[in-house]
Amino acid sequence: MRILLVEDEPDLGKAIKRTLTQEAYVVDWVQSGDEALTYLEHDLSLYTVGVFDWMLPGKSGIELCNWLRSNRHALPVLILTAKDQIEDRITGLDAGADDYLVKPFSMDELLARLRALRRRSPEIKPSKLQVGPLMLDCDRRIAFLNSSDAEELIELTQKEFQLLKYFMEHPNQILTRDQVLNQLWEFGAEPNSNVVAAQIRLLRRKLAQHSCDDLIETVYGMGYRLNT
Repeated sequence: MRILLVEDEPDLGKAIKRTLTQEAYVVDWVQSGDEALTYLEHDLSLYTVGVFDWMLPGKSGIELCNWLRSNRHALPVLILTAKDQIEDRITGLDAGADDYLVKPFSMDELLARLRALRRRSPEIKPSKLQVGPLMLDCDRRIAFLNSSDAEELIELTQKEFQLLKYFMEHPNQILTRDQVLNQLWEFGAEPNSNVVAAQIRLLRRKLAQHSCDDLIETVYGMGYRLNT
């Protein structure tokens, strides 16, 4: 799940990004509304949720919401703000925000709000995925084989989990290197040119330990495919 975080307070932005990254979200963090609009115009389809501060340099979070809704984009948006009056909440919701979180807030509440957005939005993928006996629980961030005896846990790193989730959300589809790169690495991260192949190799090695070694296929000259 990729999030566009727009927060101009450096300490708060760093704290939110660190928390979300630890929860296996991919986060693009920008500090102005104008920069956020550039990201959205570049490829809005990359994002699952927007987390926008209300007061920003350039366009405000409310103006970003207005832009999304006036262009018929259904991206779920959580507004962060110090404004706590009922009239302010109404303004935010009327602008198209899906939820509203008043500062200061706990990171646990932020995560809970994001989980709620995922559950109630038809745009967001389900929290549990399955391909054959392979199961992925996105809320608990675990992968396991579901047999008649017991759950056989598959130990994955955060990036391996994100990669497997992306494949399981697109079974039997060829995913190019650039698609995987754009989905799982932040803009400006500048990973090595072979990082996707290396990460898939590591994931295959983990899956092979659980008799799932032929799950991810290389389609030469095109990309990779998860076979069901």
